[in-house]
Amino acid sequence: MAITDFGKEILLRGTPYVQGEASGKLVASDLELSFWGGVNPRTSEIIDRHHPLSGHHLEGSILAIPGGRGSCTGSTVMLELLLCDKAPKALVFERREDILTLGVIVAEEIFGKAIPVVALDPKAFRELIKSNGRLVYVADGQVSTKPLLDVATKLSPGTRENEPTLSVNDMNLTELDKTLLKGAYGDASRAAMRIVLRLASILGATELMDVTQVHVDGCVYTGPGSLAFAENLRDRGGKSKASVKSLALQPASWRMPTLIWGARPTFTCAPYQLDTAPKLGDQVAWAESNAVVYANSVLGARTMKYPDFLDISIALTGRAPKAGPHVQINRLASVIVKAPKIEKANVDDSFYPLLGYQVGNLATSQIPVVVGLEPLNPTLDDLKAFGAAFATVSSAPMFHMVGVTPEAPTLEAALSKGPDVRCVDVHMGDMMECWDSLNSASNQQPIDLVSLGNPHFSLAEITKLASLCRGRLKDKNVAVMVTCSRVTYASACKTGLTDELEAFGVQFITDTCWCMITEPTIPESQNAIMTNSGKYAHYGPGLTGKSFYFGSLARCVEAACGGDYVGRRPQWFESELQ
Repeated sequence: MAITDFGKEILLRGTPYVQGEASGKLVASDLELSFWGGVNPRTSEIIDRHHPLSGHHLEGSILAIPGGRGSCTGSTVMLELLLCDKAPKALVFERREDILTLGVIVAEEIFGKAIPVVALDPKAFRELIKSNGRLVYVADGQVSTKPLLDVATKLSPGTRENEPTLSVNDMNLTELDKTLLKGAYGDASRAAMRIVLRLASILGATELMDVTQVHVDGCVYTGPGSLAFAENLRDRGGKSKASVKSLALQPASWRMPTLIWGARPTFTCAPYQLDTAPKLGDQVAWAESNAVVYANSVLGARTMKYPDFLDISIALTGRAPKAGPHVQINRLASVIVKAPKIEKANVDDSFYPLLGYQVGNLATSQIPVVVGLEPLNPTLDDLKAFGAAFATVSSAPMFHMVGVTPEAPTLEAALSKGPDVRCVDVHMGDMMECWDSLNSASNQQPIDLVSLGNPHFSLAEITKLASLCRGRLKDKNVAVMVTCSRVTYASACKTGLTDELEAFGVQFITDTCWCMITEPTIPESQNAIMTNSGKYAHYGPGLTGKSFYFGSLARCVEAACGGDYVGRRPQWFESELQ
């Protein structure tokens, strides 16, 4: 990196992930941004109401953020923006970024449309964002406030003859890899292999590896771009090369053409609840942020936080980059987070998503190890709620909890030995700020929907909900809806739980989840939504335009029965031990 001053002018040199040149007004922030749930793919408006850039439009801008965060579907939103000409003119990051970059790579490889993507080092990035609002220029790894000269001519890809250059000189390719790349297994697998190899190069991987299963999030319908991607590969003869045990086709995939034969259509965002869930040490390729974090952290399986479309590319080739959390050294924590001391008897289930949300804010790109939770003995559903909220605001692919998660029997076992390890404390005051942020509704705003199941409800959660509702009456003006997988719903039906809850007034929705649901399921009103999901309380205001209350499952039932909910904090906020 070099910085040259021209008075108030700057010239920065970084690493180009995607070549090209562009100019536009700089829209910059030092906070990561999830494109899924954070950017409207039809208008380019930033709709993450918790982000300082909320309300800005990205069309025509040069966007500078430290990196992406949250959902793996950010790559799909990036593709939609590019194909409808609403995308930024260029992306500039503070570090290597996988999800949004992959969206640009797919657009370039499949549709011949691309924008420059550049990574600066932290010092240069901080220098750049001081120029927020100015006209800046980007050209093949350089970023400047003055026009850049001598930029190489950019070919427009779209045919095999002039597609982007793919360098594999640093890759140890197997004969299978070479055969796939030559197109012997069809043009779709060849295109998929190019996508896999381009991201592998960005990751610094020197070889590819086999995986035992793929969980696909990239079949979600987000707009015409995602549909065009699937149709393109289908028309090129796309068939699965992978040996997949559980290829989960995500919500709204009924809009998509059948791409991969032999897939198991589980339609769930929580594949770890299935009997096909991977075991400790299994090498898999999962997408969907909460699923990735759960697989790595709670199951001890090994997967990157795979962007949408890369998951499909891996399913078509059976090959994945040997990098990231697939490699042991990359699974170690570099941030120690000390949880607040609190008695187990005082904790309710709102504690874990709030703590996950705060830990994600503290470790936006680093793997954390949390200490102090072993006495609370969190359940699998507590860990699910923690991980989903953590993954909403962090780009890290996993977390550790000492004495709780399988790779952290001790602090030393989970911790990196490097010099950059830092330690932070979480106090109740920090948790209160998270509580207030997720409770975006005003204290007296009425509720007309209680939203449960983001991520999908487990059978244990349905059982708990039934016990809370038993002997009570639901307010006729409040809808209560639970999303879960078809497998979980079938199990609940066998036990009679669904009959009991439906008599109370609960509606079950399978094969989709709240991040995909809009009107008419969500009422068109000025009333608020109540949820026990930290993930949905974060994304929901931008996705629905409505205000949210967040609280425990018991509080959600109180709200469903017409009880007043004024955003009051739970009692455990007052119980931190000294």
